[in-house]
Amino acid sequence: MADQPVTDDAVLHGALREKLVRAKEQWAREGRLLTGETSTPQAQRLPPGQRLVQDFPVLDLGVQPEVKPERWRLRVEGLVEEKVALDWDAFQSLPQREWVNDIHCVTAWSRYDNRWKGVAARDILMLARPRPEARFVVFHSYDGYTTNVPLEVFASEEALVAHSWNGAPLDRLHGGPARIVIPRYYFWKSAKWVTRIELLAEDRPGFWEVRGYHNNADPWLEERYA
Repeated sequence: MADQPVTDDAVLHGALREKLVRAKEQWAREGRLLTGETSTPQAQRLPPGQRLVQDFPVLDLGVQPEVKPERWRLRVEGLVEEKVALDWDAFQSLPQREWVNDIHCVTAWSRYDNRWKGVAARDILMLARPRPEARFVVFHSYDGYTTNVPLEVFASEEALVAHSWNGAPLDRLHGGPARIVIPRYYFWKSAKWVTRIELLAEDRPGFWEVRGYHNNADPWLEERYA
């Protein structure tokens, strides 16, 4: 079979992606937005250096994959007793829960009181049954993005795989049909367009983590960069 031609759109998207990545890497090298302050969620609802917004800014790698629910799949693999493969109907048949939480982006915006609906991370992990040696999780997205967290973070009560935001299906720009939500950490840890959850014994830094961004990403400790 002949190679598929490279379209002008593909070249444009690739150039845009590289430009965005270079800019964010420069932020990390410069320590942009750092205030040097720390706090705790109990003492201060808004983390250091953040500004409150009312809209929901869109940040990605310049490409927003269009994944129809009927073609969406979620796999849970790696160090699990039972590999999980969910289509949209199977995902929707799991217990559905609702959360209200704040989100904090490393680009210094925060948004209060987001209403999510989806499936608790704990419920998904119950299906997979992590093996004793599993200690870390890597999320894989349809656009090739990856990010990592400790298993205990993904297993926390506040973590979920969300399909709805503020009473409506999660749109494509914000990671629909389904995305990870881990509100306790900078939002790059909450992978959009999630398609695979991989459990590992050793940590594996993701897309931004290998490009100068902090491995932990706690907003109150201002862990923006490595």
